[in-house]
Amino acid sequence: MNLELFIAKRIHFGGNKGEKKASSPAIKIAIAGVAIGLAAMILALSIVIGFKKEVRNKVVGFGSHIQITNLNNSSSYETQPICVDSQLISRLKAIEGVEHVQTYSTKPGIIKTDSSFQGVILKGVGADYDWSFFEHNMVNGDIINVNDTSNTNQAILSQNIANKLHLKTGDSFICYFVGEKVRYRKFTITGIYSTNFEDYDKLFVVTNINLIRKLNEWDEDEASGLELLVNDYDKLDKIYGDVFLNMMAYRDHKDNTLLSRSIKELNPMIFSWLDLLNMNVVVIIVLMFAISIFTMISGLLIIILERTNMIGMLKTLGARNYSIRKTFLYVSSFLILKGMFYGNFIALAILLIQKYFGIIKLDPDKYYMSEVPVDINIVYILLLNIGTLFFSILAMIGPSYLIAKISPSKSIRFE
Repeated sequence: MNLELFIAKRIHFGGNKGEKKASSPAIKIAIAGVAIGLAAMILALSIVIGFKKEVRNKVVGFGSHIQITNLNNSSSYETQPICVDSQLISRLKAIEGVEHVQTYSTKPGIIKTDSSFQGVILKGVGADYDWSFFEHNMVNGDIINVNDTSNTNQAILSQNIANKLHLKTGDSFICYFVGEKVRYRKFTITGIYSTNFEDYDKLFVVTNINLIRKLNEWDEDEASGLELLVNDYDKLDKIYGDVFLNMMAYRDHKDNTLLSRSIKELNPMIFSWLDLLNMNVVVIIVLMFAISIFTMISGLLIIILERTNMIGMLKTLGARNYSIRKTFLYVSSFLILKGMFYGNFIALAILLIQKYFGIIKLDPDKYYMSEVPVDINIVYILLLNIGTLFFSILAMIGPSYLIAKISPSKSIRFE
């Protein structure tokens, strides 16, 4: 029989009716400290990870994980083409981690209406394009039909552009292209999207890649580049390295050299900013953990002081300091586990309500999204729980040495 555990249960839970338990205020303070601290850590981690994923997915949605373009391209959207054939596509798909490959072309233009104008980037896509990102963010209408060869002048644009130019689904607009000579095309709006990511929403109009080829006077196998989607973002750097090495020595049939760049290279400021958010999580976790430990230590000291008389009696009966310390560490464990239960319950309840009902709203102009994003990652939550339990019990070992200072002769008279 585990005597220490038996005594700890009697201290914490009480025995017969009316038997005195550990001090109720001390227990409530200790449990509340652990619960609030753990809940805050789970919420902070889930919200920051959710925010990072949401922003990252929007950047990737517009530009994919990896882009392959002509080495001679400048930083503008007026690009030099590369030649894309089935052999190149198969070569890229054979690289481990590459999930999807799609062609695209871009062309700067100016949309002119009767009352206003707006500079935009036309992004031409083909039948191989993955529409999942735009389908998820459509607010009106539908995506273009790239297989409709009779009408290549379909386009989708953002709510941002539509509001500025007073356009809606079904309307037409004229886009001008400035080069050696000014040309224009008339487009029909099939749908309107909104990602709340203004840097891109105010820029991109998606249309058929064949129209961009005609405007640029390119061959049917030419495009601005290729976009690659990977199956695991956490392995992006490794997959990008493999793609980069694979394309270094490759030349298309017009002897163009290809340049591979990851989305992190294309948007260094955004991804550096997202990396900085990790520091916020670390600071919150350290502060909340410190609060939890402080309240637990206070609770344990109060319980020890309340049980001074009992400690003296146990020592008189021959109990060693180690055995008594072990008893009070069991008591601390009960408090920590109860606090962790409430902390998990509170955090998960808030996260689930926010995930499915979105009750906490944000200003999309400032935060790129209309509500607080959350990511419920069970692995991270388990790690936080294990870490909290381990370090909390570890922190209790120090205060438990106070028991060694208690004298049996004095403690029995202690009230």
